[in-house]
Amino acid sequence: MSITLKDVAQRAGVSRSAVSRTFTDGASVSDAMRRRVEKAANELGYAPNALASSLTTGRTRLIGLVSNNFHNPIFLEVFDLFTRGLQERGLRPLLVNLTDETDPDQSLQMLRQYSVDGVVVASSTLPPEFSQAFRKAGMPIVHSFGRHSSAPEVHVVGVDNVECGRIAARELLDRGYQHVAFLGGPEQATSTQDRYKGFLTELQQHAPKVQVSHSYAEAYSFDAGRAEMKRLLSAASQPRVEAYFCGDDVLSIGALSAISDQHLSVPGDIGILGLNDMEMARWENINLTTIRQPIRQIVHSSIELIEAMLDDPRRYPEARLFPSKVIERGTLRPRK
Repeated sequence: MSITLKDVAQRAGVSRSAVSRTFTDGASVSDAMRRRVEKAANELGYAPNALASSLTTGRTRLIGLVSNNFHNPIFLEVFDLFTRGLQERGLRPLLVNLTDETDPDQSLQMLRQYSVDGVVVASSTLPPEFSQAFRKAGMPIVHSFGRHSSAPEVHVVGVDNVECGRIAARELLDRGYQHVAFLGGPEQATSTQDRYKGFLTELQQHAPKVQVSHSYAEAYSFDAGRAEMKRLLSAASQPRVEAYFCGDDVLSIGALSAISDQHLSVPGDIGILGLNDMEMARWENINLTTIRQPIRQIVHSSIELIEAMLDDPRRYPEARLFPSKVIERGTLRPRK
């Protein structure tokens, strides 16, 4: 049979209310009483019931972890870091899949049904309206990997995607490429829009010497990246594009597969530059040159913010940006 609060109280020789206060955050209990109760609990193997505690405190310690792209392997790393980081702080992650969801109000209603204390939106493709809907409802919210703004309406943690596009353009220029292209994710995604904006803005300074084109995949996924690159190669005019900046590593890996099918070499025939530096990019059979997004720092900072907001929900929104850098591997020719 399971050990109850009453069993601990009898073992410790105290009241049940004393045991309850011991395991309630912020409740008043002396150090001596706490040691006595904890000793009895350890001897019996007792663990407090989190759901019962939430009825007393009005706090569930549940954090809704919201995303909408479960086809991108990068989010396995993101979810691993988030779930471990939240649990280490005594918070409980609730993973919510918003794939194909278009109505922020429905998402808000669903998370209210779960009585979450706060929400982390971990997505670069969900529009800002989703995060803003949670804030307007008075719910603590952090948008990880969201769109940078100098005056954000919610807490945003991530990278400057426009600057990532500029970095990509400079990298291709430094290697002597003169016919380059952007292969982005979904056109409506803010991350896609910003990465292309920075890429194009930087390259326009070198026109007409450098030719630039662009296209979009249907999703941030391997299949979408492969399909779009197959289409580009089958419709290619001369001269062929020398190098692609793919707006995500998983698109890059799909593109590499399509290039291989055409018996073309990378970087000999076509150069590929990715973005994210997910674990798979380091595999020897992929060896992708990419722009690293500092995911660990972004996740850590997001958790820090959402925890702070549980105590101060009116905390003024801020944008936390982390720098990105190129990780040299084998899918671009050497710099000049």
